[in-house]
Amino acid sequence: MSTVWAGILLVAAVSVAIKAAGPALLGDRELPSWASGVIAALAPALLAGLVVTDVTGQGWTAVDWRLLAGLGVAAGAYSVRLPALPSIALAVVVTAGLRWLV
Repeated sequence: MSTVWAGILLVAAVSVAIKAAGPALLGDRELPSWASGVIAALAPALLAGLVVTDVTGQGWTAVDWRLLAGLGVAAGAYSVRLPALPSIALAVVVTAGLRWLV
């Protein structure tokens, strides 16, 4: 077995252990309301962090203003209650248009 496969199996085993720890420790008890709020906020926060690091590049050196404009359009469209898919489509059109023009 190579070192890579050993690492993959180790990471998989640790992941299973972490996922099993919650139900094993909590049993049938409910989480406190503050913990549920924190858990609900984790996914959007992680997604926002991934988007920021992808858009700005390593060390914030590769900022593309056309992509930032598209993200702004998507955020604005979503904030005025446009559904997610049309918001993304509008952002794609704006970003592609700006890249085509400039």
